[in-house]
Amino acid sequence: MIKLNRRQALILGGAAATTALAAPAIAQNTKIKVGALRFTSHSGSFVAKDRGYFADAGLDVELEFFQAAQPMAVAIASGDIDYAVTAISGGLISLAQKGAIKVIGGALIEEEGIDGQQILASDAAYQAGVTSPAMLDGKAYGVTQTGSSFHYVGDKIAQAEGISMSFKPLQKVGAVIGAIKSGQIDAWNIVPHIAKPLAGSGAVHIIGAVQDYLPGYQTTTVFTSTDNAENQRDKTEAFLAGFSKGVTDYNSTMIDMADGEAGVDEMVKLIHQYVYADRPFEKAKPSIVNGTMRINEGAKLNMASVQDQLEWFKAGDYVDQGVTIEDLVNTSYVETMS
Repeated sequence: MIKLNRRQALILGGAAATTALAAPAIAQNTKIKVGALRFTSHSGSFVAKDRGYFADAGLDVELEFFQAAQPMAVAIASGDIDYAVTAISGGLISLAQKGAIKVIGGALIEEEGIDGQQILASDAAYQAGVTSPAMLDGKAYGVTQTGSSFHYVGDKIAQAEGISMSFKPLQKVGAVIGAIKSGQIDAWNIVPHIAKPLAGSGAVHIIGAVQDYLPGYQTTTVFTSTDNAENQRDKTEAFLAGFSKGVTDYNSTMIDMADGEAGVDEMVKLIHQYVYADRPFEKAKPSIVNGTMRINEGAKLNMASVQDQLEWFKAGDYVDQGVTIEDLVNTSYVETMS
């Protein structure tokens, strides 16, 4: 009798389940492009591709990488990519209102007990006394774009603390990193695999956690074109099936430690192909491990968080007042929570 370890069993079980769901419904090797950022938080897609879960679902997946959320939304709307995982932005909502895209599931989420996005202060600001978010009154907060998820989080922090900040759009995550390291901005929030190494270098300081202000925050969502969501159901279900198998492996290994340190090493090696690939494994591993956050099983979607985000964008006039949650989300694919 051949004994399988847990990961082998997951792979074989996942392959069988996914093939049963999707293979009869779509042509094998259906080519799709999936948008991603080079973040640990996008590991569901990386694992699904490398462990064959997308292939088992009948999909031939090409990953296409971006540097911010809004360009990814534009790429979905234009048909340049088919599916993506990223944060909700004003641009995404506006495209949804125009009938171009739909959110179909949830991905990264802030969960109590697991380090999530960190709030950072530049060294200059920290040395000047900014040691907590409450001390950011009058300070410059970095965002990629006006009406981005960073803007949402920063403004929610300001509202909670009763303070006022200016928001400086810098277009790309790399530019924001450069600005906070050089003191051109005073603060920012970012996922832990970026926040912790920056803080460890002494260039910035962690002064708070996003989950203290936004518990259960649906940090990223799974989305696609409206055509895929409404007219290509078999293909969309196949994508979600493969993606969800990748998420299960990731959570089991990195959050629940089901396969111990050996399992973590194997998973990190897989992720390292996409995240910090320019660094030696030994140097990349701590940063990748630091980026571990829960990704929703089965692409479950926190609708209360999505609704709150939508209302914030509307209140700030970053999107049209007439846009509705039905414009933004197709709830027919995954379980929702409120």
